Amino acid sequence: MAVSESVVKLLKVSRFRFWIYAAGPYVIGYTLGASGFNDFLRPEYYLYLVYFFVPANILIYGVNDYFDTATDILNPKKDGKELRVVGVERKRLGRLLAAVITLSLGLMVLQDNVGRILFAGFLFLAIFYSAPPLRFKSKPFLDFASNYMYIMPGVFGYYIVSGRLPDSFVLLAGFLHISAMHIFSAIPDIEYDRRAGIKTTPVYIGAKPSLALVAGFWTGLAYLALTLTRFHPLSFLVLIYPAVPLSVAVFKRDINRVYWLLPYINTSLGGLLWLGLVNYKIIPFFPRLI
Repeated sequence: MAVSESVVKLLKVSRFRFWIYAAGPYVIGYTLGASGFNDFLRPEYYLYLVYFFVPANILIYGVNDYFDTATDILNPKKDGKELRVVGVERKRLGRLLAAVITLSLGLMVLQDNVGRILFAGFLFLAIFYSAPPLRFKSKPFLDFASNYMYIMPGVFGYYIVSGRLPDSFVLLAGFLHISAMHIFSAIPDIEYDRRAGIKTTPVYIGAKPSLALVAGFWTGLAYLALTLTRFHPLSFLVLIYPAVPLSVAVFKRDINRVYWLLPYINTSLGGLLWLGLVNYKIIPFFPRLI
């Protein structure tokens, strides 16, 4: 197999458009817990930054592709932007996943007991979201709750730099956001999941109630963001999130097109949040953005 072809397949397996979903929370969590610039000179920051950008995403999406062959045959997303794993490709993916899991377990040697628990929590959710016998993605309500795996890198990052866990309201905000993200992303797959016998929350309650649930979660996130920042002008950008499901439910926007806008929205608002945190905590002599 040519090197260029291998790289393309690796990018598709790890779904590079979504790399920021694991690495972003890690960076935000680490920055939120950091006390100064010197914290960003620590080698472990960069070690886990690389891990949550590439190996972690191979694990999350690779396990999903490995165990989702039945539904992926029906899903048109696998024809272009993602990889459909069949035959010999599935065996190669299995070997790649074994290497990533070995690497992940090796990293736990470097962690203290609390760090191991948090890191193991991420690994557990990343694997058993798709893998049997638990396969959380096929169980209504547990599917979006288990998607907290995307918040775990942030909790882990916060802990390794501060030695503490984040505030409970921050943890709740993370749950509301990632739950809404998961439900919204599963709505376009209702028909394919139903035909494959996978009972996700949208399959179980239907598209319209799912959009209402997404709107409710993102409205809760907006309330927390606005109140925790004391209604800072930039915090009102969070209202973009509840507007997303409303654009589909009320203005009949194509959910498949809106879905592919979410990585850009998350990256833009997450990047702005990170810049604000850096400005506030790490480079305090600059004019304050937040």
